[in-house]
Amino acid sequence: MALLCPGQGSQAPGMLTPWLELDGARERVQQWSDRAGLDLLRLGTEGDAEEIQDTAITQPLIVALSLLAAEHLPESVPSDAPVAGHSVGELAAAAIAGVFSPDDAVALAAVRGAEMAKACAIEPTSMAAVMLGEPERVVAWLHENGLEAANQNGAGQIVASGSAAQIEKIVAEPLEGTKVRPLKVAGAFHTKYMAPAEEALRALAAEITPFDPVRPLLSNADGSVVTSGGEYLERLVKQVTRPVRWDLTMRELAALGVTSTVELPPAGTLTGLVKRELKGTVTTLVALKTPANLEDVR
Repeated sequence: MALLCPGQGSQAPGMLTPWLELDGARERVQQWSDRAGLDLLRLGTEGDAEEIQDTAITQPLIVALSLLAAEHLPESVPSDAPVAGHSVGELAAAAIAGVFSPDDAVALAAVRGAEMAKACAIEPTSMAAVMLGEPERVVAWLHENGLEAANQNGAGQIVASGSAAQIEKIVAEPLEGTKVRPLKVAGAFHTKYMAPAEEALRALAAEITPFDPVRPLLSNADGSVVTSGGEYLERLVKQVTRPVRWDLTMRELAALGVTSTVELPPAGTLTGLVKRELKGTVTTLVALKTPANLEDVR
């Protein structure tokens, strides 16, 4: 069994509401709200789609929800179950693996989200999903167009990132055999455009003393299992300007012998990718959309 922590784009209005019924949940989220400097309780229950799409809000809200659910996982989840997160989800994954506290994870997510939002405002940038096509060919084509493959998600999906003008160009003139869809995002995540955010995150990370993971912790950088807390924290900082290799992360899950996955809320996106990419390998998939789904974790 492996635990999966989703990233930005998985959010939905009211996603926190059912989880507040759990014992101590409201108090826990209030504690994290104080660390984030945001009213996560209100945002996760009353915030509309437009408000919670704001990068500065989405990132700490998603990390807080994932960690809240993680604290209520049944005892049937092995203590040595591997954990992997997608993009900002790596902060939740690191906390679950004991690299730093959940409080630190939410604080890091708040700074990461706020600073990435500021970086997006410096110049017009954007992202687009490129479906189908041979991955190496798609990546080369993106580079020819001055863009980066910010996310290689496997299952036939690569996310292009870069200047707004170049994104518009590939949407209008897609590579033969592919479909390109613009994404509703604030800017070019996981590229050089996020350098100011990386520096801000590094400053906060310097105040944290990391511990080595207590369970296998996979890295988006190359899919590998990282055994040093210090190295993982450094990877988290650099990840802001570097590609997310979820394809390699899933490949490593298979290599570790994982046959079942549990995706923490807001769940669904990573479960879908694993279902398509690791069909026949991962045979039991649980997406924790509400506390009722905890009963499905065996």
